[in-house]
Amino acid sequence: MNMFLRRAAGLLVLVSLVAPLRAEIIEQVLVKVNGEIITKTELESRQIAAVRQRMKQDVSPESIKNDAELKKILAEVTPAILVEAIDEMLMVQLAKEKGFRLRDEQFKEWLSALRKEQKLEDEQKFQDALKQEGMTIDDLRRQVERSFMIQQVQREEVGSKLTITEEEARQYYLARPHEFTSQATVTLREILFEIPTTTQKGQTGINVAQDDEARARAAALRSRIVAGEDFAKLASEVSAAPSKSNGGLIGPINVNELSEALQKMLKTLKPGEVTPPIRVARGYQILKLETLKESAVEPFDMVRDQVAERVHADRQRQEVRKFLTRVRGQAIIEWKNQDLKKAYEQLLAESVTGTPGL
Repeated sequence: MNMFLRRAAGLLVLVSLVAPLRAEIIEQVLVKVNGEIITKTELESRQIAAVRQRMKQDVSPESIKNDAELKKILAEVTPAILVEAIDEMLMVQLAKEKGFRLRDEQFKEWLSALRKEQKLEDEQKFQDALKQEGMTIDDLRRQVERSFMIQQVQREEVGSKLTITEEEARQYYLARPHEFTSQATVTLREILFEIPTTTQKGQTGINVAQDDEARARAAALRSRIVAGEDFAKLASEVSAAPSKSNGGLIGPINVNELSEALQKMLKTLKPGEVTPPIRVARGYQILKLETLKESAVEPFDMVRDQVAERVHADRQRQEVRKFLTRVRGQAIIEWKNQDLKKAYEQLLAESVTGTPGL
């Protein structure tokens, strides 16, 4: 990811993975949008960035051309790239009509915050970072301004429709209880009796006598705990686990992160009770159940802000989609490549029928 657009300081960054275009390059035009062009270079730049993001690793243009898996990924991401590129262009065009601009002081404030966050206050380090990204300060400003303009358009066109009422939030909450259900958690204390490993002829093993001894020690200590001795005190004295410094305390832990066998065992215990010695990889373990918090739907008043944020985000997606559909319908889009046109129109059609995409 382009390091200079990781932090947007409130700006909606939609072009952070796109290399700056150079006006002096003359090459193939793929589509015109109200007279403005999207070139083969821009599309390929976006494609490479999208494939790298999908693969979570650096990918060269050459490997994309020759690797079957990467070609498949490229075909999958290209329709969404086309839609995104055209939508961005349409919103920037609308922003220009409305006179939206990024003021110098706004850019300076954004840049100052970015350099501080990225530890690039030193001018030479900042210039070196720009060079590494193949950018100039003007390139960076143009990208930030583009994102700013897109956000301003969305705020003006959609923002007024995003007021959320108490009743809407409550209905969302009632319809999706699973989204506001806390996971069951457990807090335990542990004591571990470790069994040394031995190596013979290159193979690691366990001495049977030492195994029996550790099991016997664990059983004897459990009897002392059941008789009333303090588990935490004993853990701090004899446990081989790192938790001994905290009286053997571990958790809270999500119950679903525990093994199925351990989950079943804990269900038989009440808080304060201890397990029999359990054979684990390092030796024998005794567990005490401190607390068990069952899975439950959080009360509405406890998650009110969270509900409102989700309703707002859901409404925003719907309204932005409606807005972009209207803007696309008013645009003059001239395709120079019919295969790309087909991919673009197919994805838009799928979005109307509810297929994931837009």
